[in-house]
Amino acid sequence: MNKSMMLCSLGFLVASCGFAGAAMANHGHGHHTRSHVMEAKAAFVDAKGTQVGTAVLTEEKDGVHLKLEAKGLTPGVHGIHFHNVGKCEGPSFETAGSHLNPKNKQHGFDNPQGFHDGDLPNITVGKDGTVKAEIISKNVSLDTEAANSLLPKSGTALVIHEKADDYKTDPSGNSGARVACGVIQH
Repeated sequence: MNKSMMLCSLGFLVASCGFAGAAMANHGHGHHTRSHVMEAKAAFVDAKGTQVGTAVLTEEKDGVHLKLEAKGLTPGVHGIHFHNVGKCEGPSFETAGSHLNPKNKQHGFDNPQGFHDGDLPNITVGKDGTVKAEIISKNVSLDTEAANSLLPKSGTALVIHEKADDYKTDPSGNSGARVACGVIQH
């Protein structure tokens, strides 16, 4: 093989590898897409429409980090889920729809046919009615074009329930009424 042909082949190989690397970097968590948002927020309201808390969501390499603070809740363990409609009309918050579930799974981390992308671990409210929690979800995205996006055109919501999620009962883990709701926005 002559020298110019070898350099051409080497150049093609380097260009091909560089292109493949760039494509793989853009498909990871969607961090490089134009539709990707790095942070979103939600303001929780109770059944009367009073703001009772906030949530900040950031997407990082290990998933979407959710930091929430709320007050005025009943002490104890509560289910919390991402819901598939960005509406929080009280008092029941049924306008938030069902859990975010683009893969049509059953509910619950312990359900052999589950779980929803919107399922999250329970939170514990202290005796003073306040909660501060940090949760990481690997099952959602802040990329507006992803199937599991928290920021689609129809919006999504974050809902706190009155009781603990049992992690197995479909559709909402026997977690009871919806007591607080926040529309996720960027």
